[in-house]
Amino acid sequence: MKRFVKSLSRESLSLLAEASSVINSTLDLRTVLDNIAESAAKVMSAEAGSVLVHDKPRSKLVFVSATGERAHLILGQEFDAELGIAGRVASTGKAEIVSNVQADKSFYHGIDEISNFSTRALMAAPMLVDTEVIGVVEVLNRVDGEFSEGDLELLKVFANLAAFAARNAQTHERLNQQHRFLCEQVLKSERIIGDSGALREVRSLCDRVAPSMASVLLLGETGTGKELFAKYIHNNSPRAEKPFVAVNCGALAESLLESELFGHEKGAFTGAIAQQAGRFEMAEGGTIFLDEVAEMSPHTQVKLLRVLQERTFERVGGSATIACDVRVIAATHRDLKQRIAESKFREDLYYRLNVFPVRLPALRERIDDIARLVEYFTARAAQRTGLHPPHVSAEAIAVLTRYEWPGNVRELQNVMERAVLLCNRETILPADLPVEVSGSAGGETGGGAEHGTLRGIERALVVKALHDSGWNQTKAAGRLGISRDNLRYRVKKYAITRDG
Repeated sequence: MKRFVKSLSRESLSLLAEASSVINSTLDLRTVLDNIAESAAKVMSAEAGSVLVHDKPRSKLVFVSATGERAHLILGQEFDAELGIAGRVASTGKAEIVSNVQADKSFYHGIDEISNFSTRALMAAPMLVDTEVIGVVEVLNRVDGEFSEGDLELLKVFANLAAFAARNAQTHERLNQQHRFLCEQVLKSERIIGDSGALREVRSLCDRVAPSMASVLLLGETGTGKELFAKYIHNNSPRAEKPFVAVNCGALAESLLESELFGHEKGAFTGAIAQQAGRFEMAEGGTIFLDEVAEMSPHTQVKLLRVLQERTFERVGGSATIACDVRVIAATHRDLKQRIAESKFREDLYYRLNVFPVRLPALRERIDDIARLVEYFTARAAQRTGLHPPHVSAEAIAVLTRYEWPGNVRELQNVMERAVLLCNRETILPADLPVEVSGSAGGETGGGAEHGTLRGIERALVVKALHDSGWNQTKAAGRLGISRDNLRYRVKKYAITRDG
């Protein structure tokens, strides 16, 4: 390249310097490619310039940038990499000048036909990074006269400069994509937030059991973060690099759950048009998390028991025995001993799952963590929505701390996401919180007649909503604008029964 530069005229060097300044003025890949095509046409005094990228996996040359009146007709066009003069340049890595393209059998007429452009002469030079051809710079029809060997030397130098500019922009774009991906992963990822005594005890138990193969049973109310703790155990185990597969056993019908867990053979049931692997196969070598395990049917419980005892199973409709190496972490908000007494859960399965039970504390049992959780959920919600994270006032924190949180951490997360969206100032105040939170907390901190009146009003509202909904708790919760868990908490709190 140094030899080429020495042979260039002062005018050519000036044009190169100007072009280099233009194509290196940005790291936006789209702009860099456009600048390369425009600068190539300008430096070479050509009617049109273009940049073709070599798509090696598909063996294609793709027009990614072009100049001229008909440029829009060829952008995105592609052709087989072995075709045309540009294809030859990409293959050999050597620049070419063709003064009469009609006399060159290699000339590919397809692009001229698409753009209705008449190419008389062209020059093409490889964009080389080390020895790799990442693309081709092409210029067509010199405006005044014909292309010369000196022009070709100039295009070679230009193409080298362009190659490094394009590679820098590619690297920058890739880093930006990685950064965006990591940001998305951070947003998607959940952390165990808090340092209360109750939480420290649970984390300590999880740390102790994580390195083992033991089955774990996570117990606790809805919304306490069972899946989060299951992931924590998995991520701190020797299986961390293997799959973590979660299944909500309560969200699937009995007929679907068995197939979901163990897979099925083609024709096993109506709609089984092909063999399908189940979640246990997907989790091979890793961990499967069975949420709401108490909702399993007796038949599925038998199959799960066999997996825990023998580490084998068969797909639905199949006879081949499949061995599996999967750690099981189960979870439920129900009292399994009561379910056993009601003959709704197998006692032998309970003992297999209950090797290492971990009870997760309700949020009201770890009120010292609420302020940190509020800060975390507020920042997370703001980042997800592109808003500036508001400050949460001390008064709002006090209200949030006094609330009972029947929906636990999940309810707190929803409340803070809503507050971030509704708050139109820099500080979240109690008024920005749902009435079920601020009203309930305010009532419970009041005294005497006021306290009793608020309780009475709230109880009456709950009873009326239940009555109007035919005692369907889901519908009643919808009428009140609260969650079903929140309604259940109030039914229990006020000892509400259908009989009065």
